[in-house]
Amino acid sequence: MWPFAEQRRVEPGAEAGQSGSSSRRSSDWGRSAAVAAVVTREWPDPYDPGRNSAIQVLGSPSEVGGRLGTLARAGMERWRDRLALVTGASGGVGAAVARALVQQGLKVVGCARTVGNIEELAAECKSAGYPGTLIPYRCDLSNEEDILSMFSAVRSQHSGVDICINNAGLARPDTLLSGSTSGWKDMFNVNVLGLSICTREAYQSMRERKVDDGHIININSMSGHQVPPQSVAHFYSATKYAVTALTEGLRQELREAQTHIRATAWPLTGAQLLSRLSLLAQCISPGVVETQFAFKLHDKDPEKAAATYEHMKCLKPEDVAKAVIYVLSTPPHVQIGDIQMRPTEQVT
Repeated sequence: MWPFAEQRRVEPGAEAGQSGSSSRRSSDWGRSAAVAAVVTREWPDPYDPGRNSAIQVLGSPSEVGGRLGTLARAGMERWRDRLALVTGASGGVGAAVARALVQQGLKVVGCARTVGNIEELAAECKSAGYPGTLIPYRCDLSNEEDILSMFSAVRSQHSGVDICINNAGLARPDTLLSGSTSGWKDMFNVNVLGLSICTREAYQSMRERKVDDGHIININSMSGHQVPPQSVAHFYSATKYAVTALTEGLRQELREAQTHIRATAWPLTGAQLLSRLSLLAQCISPGVVETQFAFKLHDKDPEKAAATYEHMKCLKPEDVAKAVIYVLSTPPHVQIGDIQMRPTEQVT
């Protein structure tokens, strides 16, 4: 996900009486802004088995959220007591997803380089009486040995992974013309290699246990579908384009393997209904989400980081978590391929 304050849709009269680039929106008007979502379902083309026909379903946040919520509650029972891995679970979207899954009765391994926040969240979930369990695990996703050790521990202590949610990601303000090689490597190692290693190990875990209804969800970004006009985001965007390609490649390999494991990538874009396949790879691509992302990116300029979230009503981590629950709640014969979601005011 990538936070761009500049990319917003201006409603007629919304800035009447304001002047200067630093002017803020009326707080009342800002609160009325809504989240825009498009869900694209891809159905097999009856005239060409190798292609899909896409249908877009639009609606207001309340309408879409109501429909998705009803479906989610009905479809999550089959996941109770099964194990989900959520990477980057120490804050933001990862923490929201971990909490939502625990609320649904899953065992969740939440990993990050530091686990203090995850331990606090686990205690909160337990105090709240949620039916699931959150298990903190320290793992540096830029280090393959750490990742393999984590999967080994999950295998020995909890049998294995049934759902893998690749959420961890980072950005460095390293441009293409003057950025540091170390910054590029940091982004590539976590956003691309770490995701790929987790995906491989999760699939192997499912295959070894003959799990044929597993799920792999990649939390991507709208920057993985269009290059933002900010130089500090270009290499980051390249890593997210890689996630888009990796998710589609994973779908194809799962299809070749004749498995029912599902893979989803988050932009909101699609679902494939394949009668023989249930292991799914999916992608969810949010636009601007109000997290600590911008503050970590602009750690030397907190005012610039704060401004990222002040010019529009941003997505909340919980919005993305609800999308994850919806994807998981669909029947095994339905694949939500991609979801693209952004704040209503965000133009691109």
